[in-house]
Amino acid sequence: MVQAVLKATSSLDSQRHARMEVLKEKVEEEEEAEREEAAERAERGEKTKRPMEVRRGETTMTQEMLRDLERKLSEIEVSVPEKLLTFTKDTIDTSKLPLSYQSNTLKEEHLLQVADNFSRQYSHLCPDRVPLFLHPLNECEVPKFVSTTIRPTLMPYPELYNWDTCAQFISDFLSMVPLPDPLKPPLYLYSSTTVLKYQKGNCFDFSTLLCSMLIGAGYDAYCVNGYGSQDLCNMDLTREVCPLTMKPKETVKKEEKAPPKKYTIKPPRDLTSRFEQEQEMKRQEAIKAEEENRRKQEEARLLEQENAKTDPLHGLRVHSWVLVLSGKREVPESFFIDPFTARSYSTQDDHFLGIESLWNHKNYWVNMQDCWNCCKELVFDLGDPVRWEYLLLGTDKPFLSLTEEEDEGVNGDEDVENLGKEDEDKSFDMPPSWVEQIEISPEAFETRCPNGKKVIQYKRAKLEKWAPYLNNNGLVCRLTTYEDLELHSYKSMQPEMDRVMEFYETARVDSLIKREETPKTMTEYYQGRPDFLSYRHVNFGPRMKKLALNSAESNPRPMVKITERFFRNPAKPADEDVAERVFLIAEERIQLRYHCRPDHITANKREFLRRMEVDSKGNKIIMTPDMCISFEVEPMEHTKKLLYQYEAMMKLKKEEKLSRHQAWESELEVLEILKLREEEEEAHTLTISIYDTKRNEKSKEYREAMERVLHEEHLRQVEAQLDYLAPFLAQLPPGEKLTRWQAVRLKEECLNDFKQRLIDKANLIQARFEKETQELQKKQQWYQENQVTLTPEDEDLYLSYCSQAMFRIRILEQRLSRHKELAPLKYLALEEKLYKDPRLVELLKVFV
Repeated sequence: MVQAVLKATSSLDSQRHARMEVLKEKVEEEEEAEREEAAERAERGEKTKRPMEVRRGETTMTQEMLRDLERKLSEIEVSVPEKLLTFTKDTIDTSKLPLSYQSNTLKEEHLLQVADNFSRQYSHLCPDRVPLFLHPLNECEVPKFVSTTIRPTLMPYPELYNWDTCAQFISDFLSMVPLPDPLKPPLYLYSSTTVLKYQKGNCFDFSTLLCSMLIGAGYDAYCVNGYGSQDLCNMDLTREVCPLTMKPKETVKKEEKAPPKKYTIKPPRDLTSRFEQEQEMKRQEAIKAEEENRRKQEEARLLEQENAKTDPLHGLRVHSWVLVLSGKREVPESFFIDPFTARSYSTQDDHFLGIESLWNHKNYWVNMQDCWNCCKELVFDLGDPVRWEYLLLGTDKPFLSLTEEEDEGVNGDEDVENLGKEDEDKSFDMPPSWVEQIEISPEAFETRCPNGKKVIQYKRAKLEKWAPYLNNNGLVCRLTTYEDLELHSYKSMQPEMDRVMEFYETARVDSLIKREETPKTMTEYYQGRPDFLSYRHVNFGPRMKKLALNSAESNPRPMVKITERFFRNPAKPADEDVAERVFLIAEERIQLRYHCRPDHITANKREFLRRMEVDSKGNKIIMTPDMCISFEVEPMEHTKKLLYQYEAMMKLKKEEKLSRHQAWESELEVLEILKLREEEEEAHTLTISIYDTKRNEKSKEYREAMERVLHEEHLRQVEAQLDYLAPFLAQLPPGEKLTRWQAVRLKEECLNDFKQRLIDKANLIQARFEKETQELQKKQQWYQENQVTLTPEDEDLYLSYCSQAMFRIRILEQRLSRHKELAPLKYLALEEKLYKDPRLVELLKVFV
């Protein structure tokens, strides 16, 4: 992106300068020509003042235009982004983060001092080692010790209780962001809450989150800072085999043969040749060995190509992963977990090239062992201070037991007491985590992948994952396998493309097994047909252009060649049973090849030329010998006469017409299947649980109806609490006491006003009723006038409109009828309220 903008900027500048140079050259040429012309006229003594003034004026205007153009072009600036935005602190909103994210407590400050002291001693004792990864900055640019960034959390989802499903969830939920510098640990280590919110992070963010959840689930897990292979650091799985493609080993159960009974009939003797069986087995084994050898050679060639591309940073790429030690949660053996891919590896794996340090929520350890042989020789006994240097004395890992000689060197109980006091003085507990409680909402847990979709590339495979209900067809996972490493594939639902269709031959009338289609050919395979057809291959030519509808149905592809093959028909002699026939439609030829006799190595062949000659009346076809070319294996046995050849050619003409028709029907069937597939993919009805209130439409409608009823009830209560006398009392002078006649007038005005509002509401409903009725009558009149010329779609739209209009008219009619029934009751209810109003009750008693 940056390079493209730079190129565009440089191109714009070069074009601008080129245009300016051309304009300047033109101006200079014009000035030079004017000067030469003026000199010539001066020599001739002509008056040149006026023309020169004009030209000078034009030149001045041109120069001004040039200056203005140059000024405007200089104002055009293209802003080039310095760096593409990734998951950085600038993209994180820190305004609403809690106080623990923005500052350190006294205990955390003390821990940072201890870490700095430890780092200085380590750098002094090990000057050849890289600096330790101890207290990177968080999203608020506050230094935090790496152990306090781990927040042990037990998630409420049973699926996240085991290490494999927990690691798989993190691998699916987060998007991988590479380290800014592949040779150094990151300067920032964000909290797990921020990582979960933005659903992205680097390997250290992945490991911190996974370690927090594994420790919360009871595992003895640690974050590791080390070095990994290029594929591991870049999350490149193109050299790995997809786990879903690996078939589990099937255990073959040997059938226990029942012991033979004493009086049983012996089976018939096997008369098959063992020599032939052995030869067949050797042949099959040779074929398999050749295929295996070819496959190994291809794999070796590809591996050699891959190895030729050596990584110049091998052994220097920084990576972070999770170490799970044996012991807790019945883990039998320690292993590594790559948080990017959720795969488990042995501690002897070649992908892990070295370890600098590791930590959990309680302590920090530095690896003091040599990693000359990657991690294969490392001993993960964190209680061994020789192999692992720890930061805090308050470690839960036991120290190594002393030998007898070392035990004798301890000066009694006083030394033990002094040693204990010294340890107590230097001991320091790890402060609690500054990270808030890690929470994953049910919606986020169900969505899993960022934006609901994730694609993983494997070796000869591609795995796609979707969130539930994201696709209309309910697809949540799709595995696509390829034959080559380049993953070349093109899928399309358009007709006349590369595709293979397989069928159940017993469920079809034509016994079709498979149909292969390309833009120029179509091949069909059959099994068990009564005419013994086994194969049909059709070659198509370029389609003729048509000005009308240019579709596959209205303008089919012309057939150039049809090749058909047949199984052996035992009811016919071999030299009369057709094995293959080829219809060369464009050349008007038909080629036949018959089956071969068991004792022959060649078969009969015939070729017919469809050149037809007619007499003067045009109703007689004359058959000539040159229209049929035959090759007979046994020419002396029988000779085919012209009548036989004529009948065979006429029969083949009918067969050719039938084959062309069947091929055309196959094309139409392909179109129907593709259309049906599209309709099936578009129309899906997913089964949704009744407890899923967000997606279940029935429960959602019921809930909305209940909320609507409650809202209407609330409005009625509010309306009942309204002061219906307030607008009329406001007309009286403030503080004036009501008289009897004023009270009567207020009551009458309030009732008249309410009566008028009831009448207005009825008139409004009546007006809407009449409007809907008139529009429906106009639509019916239009339908009567244009009924003959309407299309089925127009009639469907008309019927739909009439149905909706009648529905609205019936609703308005019901509302008007209900309003007429309730209006007198509402009027009497208001009158009763007015007589009982405490402000009027004493004054209206006389009139009751």
